[in-house]
Amino acid sequence: MAPSWPLLLLLLLCLAGGGILQPRAQPDSKGFISIDCGYPGETSYMDDTTMLSYSPDIGFIDSGTNHNISGEYVRPLLSRRAHNLRSFPDGARNCYTLTSLVSGLKYLIRASFVYGNYDGLNRPPVLFDLYIGVNFWMAVNMSSWSDPAGGVVTAEAIVMVLDDFVQVCLVNTGAGTPFISGLDLRPLKTTLYPQVTAAQGLVMLARLNAAPTNKTYIARYPDDPHDRIWFPWYDAVNWAEMSTTQTVQNIENDLFEAPSAVMQTAITPQNASKNIEFYWDAEPKPNDPSPGYIAIMYFSELQLLNGNDVRQFYVNLNGNPWYPTGFTPQYLSNGATYNSYPSHHSRYNISINATSNSTLPPIINAVEVFSVVPTTNIGTDSQDATAVMAIKAKYQVQKNWMGDPCLPKNMAWDMMNCSYATPNPSRITSINMSSSGLTGDISSSFAKLKALLYLDLSNNNLTGSIPDALSQLPSVTVIDLSGNKLNGSIPPGLLKRIQDGSLDLRHGNNPDLCTGSNSCLLATKRKNKVAIYVAVPILVILVIVSAAILVFFLLRRRNQQQGSMNTMTAVKPQNEEAMSTTSYGGGDGDSLRIVENRRFTYKELEMITNGFQRVLGQGGFGRVYDGFLEDGTQVAVKLRSHASNQGTKEFLAEAQILTRIHHKNLVSMIGYCKDGEYMALVYEYMAHGTLREHIAGSDRNGACLPWRQRLQIALESAQGLEYLHKGCNPPLIHRDVKATNILLNAKLEARIADFGLSRAFNHDTDPVSTNTLVGTPGYVDPEYQMTMQPTTKSDVYSFGVVLLELVTGKPAILSNPEPTNIIHWARQRLARGNIEGVADARMNSGYDVNSVWKVAEIALKCTAQASAQRPTMADVVAQLQECVELENGRAVYTGGGSSSVDDPNWSHGAYTSGQSSNVSDNTAFEMEHRVPTVVTGPAVR
Repeated sequence: MAPSWPLLLLLLLCLAGGGILQPRAQPDSKGFISIDCGYPGETSYMDDTTMLSYSPDIGFIDSGTNHNISGEYVRPLLSRRAHNLRSFPDGARNCYTLTSLVSGLKYLIRASFVYGNYDGLNRPPVLFDLYIGVNFWMAVNMSSWSDPAGGVVTAEAIVMVLDDFVQVCLVNTGAGTPFISGLDLRPLKTTLYPQVTAAQGLVMLARLNAAPTNKTYIARYPDDPHDRIWFPWYDAVNWAEMSTTQTVQNIENDLFEAPSAVMQTAITPQNASKNIEFYWDAEPKPNDPSPGYIAIMYFSELQLLNGNDVRQFYVNLNGNPWYPTGFTPQYLSNGATYNSYPSHHSRYNISINATSNSTLPPIINAVEVFSVVPTTNIGTDSQDATAVMAIKAKYQVQKNWMGDPCLPKNMAWDMMNCSYATPNPSRITSINMSSSGLTGDISSSFAKLKALLYLDLSNNNLTGSIPDALSQLPSVTVIDLSGNKLNGSIPPGLLKRIQDGSLDLRHGNNPDLCTGSNSCLLATKRKNKVAIYVAVPILVILVIVSAAILVFFLLRRRNQQQGSMNTMTAVKPQNEEAMSTTSYGGGDGDSLRIVENRRFTYKELEMITNGFQRVLGQGGFGRVYDGFLEDGTQVAVKLRSHASNQGTKEFLAEAQILTRIHHKNLVSMIGYCKDGEYMALVYEYMAHGTLREHIAGSDRNGACLPWRQRLQIALESAQGLEYLHKGCNPPLIHRDVKATNILLNAKLEARIADFGLSRAFNHDTDPVSTNTLVGTPGYVDPEYQMTMQPTTKSDVYSFGVVLLELVTGKPAILSNPEPTNIIHWARQRLARGNIEGVADARMNSGYDVNSVWKVAEIALKCTAQASAQRPTMADVVAQLQECVELENGRAVYTGGGSSSVDDPNWSHGAYTSGQSSNVSDNTAFEMEHRVPTVVTGPAVR
């Protein structure tokens, strides 16, 4: 057997490269951003190999110094942008900012480093850290390479970006000056690399092209449209090679899209009776001693087989099946096996061996190996971060204002303090820019820091007037503007805050600032005397004309209202009191239509409920009673309690809504009662009560809902909410989505209920403003709490909490060991890739791991802090339908069982262009195949 050699060393062959960037930090038409770090020019240049344009980094960063590498390291195979670099001798953190991105998209981010003895010290830095935003990416360890001075070190990650920008930061750890030679960003389809989520990213360890015909060929753009870099992988002693010049096609909905140029070659054992074997070792990291890994193995048949020939093989990891059945690669069509979730071994021995039915040896065309990094750290509130970035740009702040303003805490920006209220984003609470040499006017961006308590801009050279917008800072208690050159007068909003004692405004030593003295007022009067003489006659004329127009319209409106009242009286049912013309919900201004459903008297309700004998449940409106109509139809009677804080307005709102919404996943109203002080609504009977009861296992049988039933309930509930948001006219925001407001009928079909707090809105004017915050603790959208403006995304947030309840079996607020929001609890565990530690243990693993994970991912997206980052209910419905299909596919393929491998932390998937007959073609399916994984460059054995 040939001695093993780490394939990770092949990365030393990396050529620094990139994509196009227009001047001043704009992506090109493909969305590519490519930066030549330290390039002294001011315009882009074209690379002869990739025909992509590289841009200088001046538009992306405002710190660091440019250097050229030593001439002895300028070699023929070294790309042009590796000839120079940018180093960062100053500051603990220095960051590149890449803008104009698409929020929620996946991006490949790649950095390259060539030391080249640029500083003449012949001493490469031992170690420095890379961060993507506030999440750790990797430690760059130059000393671990065989040629640390002249070799190219490459770091690559695939992450989901949740903003319209991303920052890549180099952090000095005290083991040498950080530097960088090149930085690339490439957009990826959201369907690619499903292992990448909002909670985790992938860091490349190896991406290998088996047996390219040209052994120096490194596949990348344009051969790979995504500009992934595939390194050659071959071993003439142990492996034979095969190739084709014909195109290898990607299958429909391909999850990885390996390029044809890579799939056109493959390796097979020199001895046809042998196996293909290679391995990799786990690489503990300082912040993660037992990292998890993802591997993707690619297969395509390159030979047109004779009628009796069969190529089928098993893939094994550490002696256990990686995939439960034999794998048959399809002719000139992409196929792959992969693990969806990481697990942990110290070594990974891969063996690919022919099945007993196979007449041909196994093959492999390519492999990718990644470690997994959590991306759950949430940066500073986006509005706060944007505001201070604008302040930094306006005043050209040169301190440590790089990267995220508040995080990590040990790198927070100078001159400011932040609040850290997990799981909410950090907020900026104070800024002290006293004696900082500020010039110009006071930036309007200060007024966007809504959590600000203290602002000190004293002893600078600020000019202009004090912006009244500062009075809109809800929490600020001290503003110090003393010692500047401000003029004008103190705005009325700030004066009011001073008078009511909520603000201490310090404004001394501003000679031209009027503070309300007689001299200021007299000077102002003299300056405006002529203007007053001209303006007064004009104002008098305008007042007279306006008054005449107002009288005309008031008279006209009164006549129209009288006509409307007459019309309403004409259509009023005999012997029936009109319920009200109050606008329900206060959102759309439409008058309440007369309810057309059956009207009950209070005595009739007493008879229907047998004296209100059996209570089905209780809410903020009152109790719900069991009842039967004359024809035997079972109903639920919701009777308003006199002690309820929900009154006529909420009752009328719900009655009105229920008369005009009709959907199979919304509860139906049979009638109502408005009999003096008594108010009630009569609903269809929901035999299985609330979803919360079933999640808690407190239904009458004490049974646990199976996962498939939970999925179906989630989908039906989402369909009901989607109808409210898009299907009815006017559309509605529910505002109290929770597990107790989702009811289940005798068939366990879901119905959304309780519309007393719902608000109508217009698609053109969403959001709507409210004076009071409503909802249930644990379910309320934090953005709604802050702005008092509910939107459809507020319902999406609440529904995300319901999804987490379905996945975990836990309530929205956990009580042990201390009160914790279920979102925070789940995010922490999902960040570690531990879906089994999140899924409800009572389901006894009776589920497809991938569908559970996908629902958890949907829930995390729904509960994103910023509403703009949440999906719509239409998106949620589409994704839940996919989850239902995954679960149904598991039942068909596995008969509801799981594979024989015992490790509970591993699941795999595979796809080819020709699946077995009971699984639809071209569909990626996941198997509960349990084995752990980790990576360091695979080695041949």
